[in-house]
Amino acid sequence: MIEFFKMSGSGNDFIFIDNMDRSLQVGDLASFAKTVCRRQVSVGADGLMVIEPSDTVDFKWRFFNADGSEAEMCGNGGRCAARFAFYKGVAKERMSFETLAGIIDAEVKGDVAKIRLTAPHSLAMDSRIVVGQQEFVVHIINTGVPHAVIFVNAVDNFDVFNTGRAIRRHDHFLPAGTNANFVSVVDDQTLRVRTYERGVEDETLACGTGSVASALISARLGLVRSPVSVRVQSGETLTIYFEQTDTGFTDVYLEGKVTIVYQGDLWDEAWMKGK
Repeated sequence: MIEFFKMSGSGNDFIFIDNMDRSLQVGDLASFAKTVCRRQVSVGADGLMVIEPSDTVDFKWRFFNADGSEAEMCGNGGRCAARFAFYKGVAKERMSFETLAGIIDAEVKGDVAKIRLTAPHSLAMDSRIVVGQQEFVVHIINTGVPHAVIFVNAVDNFDVFNTGRAIRRHDHFLPAGTNANFVSVVDDQTLRVRTYERGVEDETLACGTGSVASALISARLGLVRSPVSVRVQSGETLTIYFEQTDTGFTDVYLEGKVTIVYQGDLWDEAWMKGK
């Protein structure tokens, strides 16, 4: 049996496995992730995080989306990873860890985790794409993973699933695809954001890097100022801090609560079927 933790970062849920002793033997991690992240028939989650030793910082992760694809970065997953590492004694309250997007700095205070993201890049404003019979103005930025940001008048009544799925696979974003964020501005320090996530292939209850992307694009348009509170679909609020320059953004942080949901043992029946 494999010890695991189920954790939630403002509605993004993840399976965490401590592999600091490199004892995990499950074969192909992508296939393992795809299996154990299936809801109803296994643990179920938006993604799988495997924590492993690093030669340079406190630890590194292998992060897989629910569809088995390995992702460069995940904001809410990063916050969960920080609290998990602190709880397990892998790192102290202030830590750094490796991701495919680069080194992430983090700090844990109780059930709140704050991470410093790698420098955003690939900013492109005012692209226009057609979905069905409708044209959308799309703003693009990479906050560790690629994001498209679309402003809508009433995000709570918007068809996030179908429009998000079409934008995620739109020709404009080939070959990698993109995450799609739909944003309504509440005031100059508050946004309401819903996200269709690549790899999960559905709307999630929260997306950390998507919330950051939405805040940065909104700031670029002069709609908000730091710090920005982002209300996500779970009902929780994430806080984004940043400095804006003429060419981009620096000192980008994501902060919010992290919940340890439960700890358990994964039986081979949950992932060995068909092997």
